[in-house]
Amino acid sequence: MLKLRRGRVVSADPLTVEVAGEARLAWADAGLVGEVAEGDDVIVNTEALDLGLGSGGLDIVHVNLTRGLEGEGAQGPHVMKLNYTSLQHPVEPVERPVDAAGERVVPVLVIPLHGHLAPVAWAAARAAPGLRVGYVQTPGGALAGSLSRDAHRLRGEELLCGHITAGAAFGGEHEAIGVIGAIDAAARALEWDAVVAGPGPGILGSATHFGHGGMVALDTAHAALALGLPTLASPRLSSSDPRPRHRGLSHHSRAMLEALLAPVRVPVPEADLEGWPLLESDTPEGGLPQAALDALIEICGGRHDLAVQRVDLSGYEGSGLPATTMGRSLAEDPLFFAAPLAAGRALADASGEPA
Repeated sequence: MLKLRRGRVVSADPLTVEVAGEARLAWADAGLVGEVAEGDDVIVNTEALDLGLGSGGLDIVHVNLTRGLEGEGAQGPHVMKLNYTSLQHPVEPVERPVDAAGERVVPVLVIPLHGHLAPVAWAAARAAPGLRVGYVQTPGGALAGSLSRDAHRLRGEELLCGHITAGAAFGGEHEAIGVIGAIDAAARALEWDAVVAGPGPGILGSATHFGHGGMVALDTAHAALALGLPTLASPRLSSSDPRPRHRGLSHHSRAMLEALLAPVRVPVPEADLEGWPLLESDTPEGGLPQAALDALIEICGGRHDLAVQRVDLSGYEGSGLPATTMGRSLAEDPLFFAAPLAAGRALADASGEPA
């Protein structure tokens, strides 16, 4: 059963709900439950906060009993998102008939987690000013499009030209029934120049080979390849993740690259490997950056195309865009940020290649 509890809003900013005498941080999707104000009686799902989840560790407002029971719903569209759940709602799909527009070939960059989005968008804009890069949000992490502060900020700074939520994800500027339809519509109907596709904030994980949100990248890459589009995959790398399975080349990216049914381009950062921070324990001989590169070379093995790209870590750090990952700063984990910076530059390069 859902772990639902009654509470009262004691603060709207930050949203705080008192449940059984305890003030707890919460989040409400205004697009689904409407406005939430101080004094409102609400029903919240307390499961994540009670479990102490680091990612998504908030109570989620399920319904506002004070002002959320008068929604009129939408008129016209009959395609449902979150279908057959208590949060199902109709959307207007962005997918269009096959002959709705001329065929356009645009590159698609598959990112392994949401933390790559901002560095990718920044690097692509630096390499190719005016390039229309948009974001397709896939399953694998948070499903609510409005939860992404990064996507909102990047749209405001015109580093992204659009935001489609695909499949079970919802709440973007455009809605797509599936990831392949989202990518196709981005290229043809919305006329983006390049697509970045990957999950929302947070990511599912079970510390197993295939049981994690990173495997959504496999489906996303196959969708882009099926459309005949140039497909790139940004690898998840880390200098200092405390979990050995994510240090160097993450097992998420390893599993995805090994399982791909066709070749993709894998951007890797060209950087001075000397002096990059490394953990004192469990450090592979030769240092983590070199070990990560060696792992990629081994996995790609002439099947995937490794593309070495220059990166500007100091420039990105000075941009004011998000520069922490799970509490680690860019200085503490430069390899994590170097990977998407390389990928963003590679995406810009691919957008200028002839079809």
